[in-house]
Amino acid sequence: MSAVLLAIFNEYKVAERARVELVRDGFPTDRVELTAACEPGRAGLGPADSPHGRFVQYYRVLFTFEDERHQAEQLAERVDNGAATVTVHPRGPTETARAMQILGNAGAAQLISHDLAIQTPQCAVTKLARPGIIGALTLCLLLAGRKLEFISNTTVGVLDAGIRNSGLYPDRRSDEH
Repeated sequence: MSAVLLAIFNEYKVAERARVELVRDGFPTDRVELTAACEPGRAGLGPADSPHGRFVQYYRVLFTFEDERHQAEQLAERVDNGAATVTVHPRGPTETARAMQILGNAGAAQLISHDLAIQTPQCAVTKLARPGIIGALTLCLLLAGRKLEFISNTTVGVLDAGIRNSGLYPDRRSDEH
């Protein structure tokens, strides 16, 4: 089972804002889940006969260790009573730390984790890694003789390998004849 970080919020609206902040920070939407009575999310897809039963099934899938089994029922009860949870599936310690910071700043009443200890740092993908990826891609394209236009925050730049007539990026001035 993958690593899980779950935050419990006493109010749905606060949990919703936390989910939005995680996605804005770069967490993919398929690794951030909101669960509440008014928005059951993936928990609503379970085969149980009642919403409470579906919540219990959902949390049991997340928390599989024997000493965690009791949490599924407790979390389902809290959701039944108006609480909401935001579940994050972080990849690596960097994402875990960032998710904990965002959820804590958002006002989580409690954080519960599962399987965070076995994560490896090379799995982490964060905003800090993106400039390096862009730089490596730029270098590859430059070596291949291509032109790359990119936008990074407020900087707009054009990198040109000097091959303007390659046909891949025609020079606009040649269209003005």
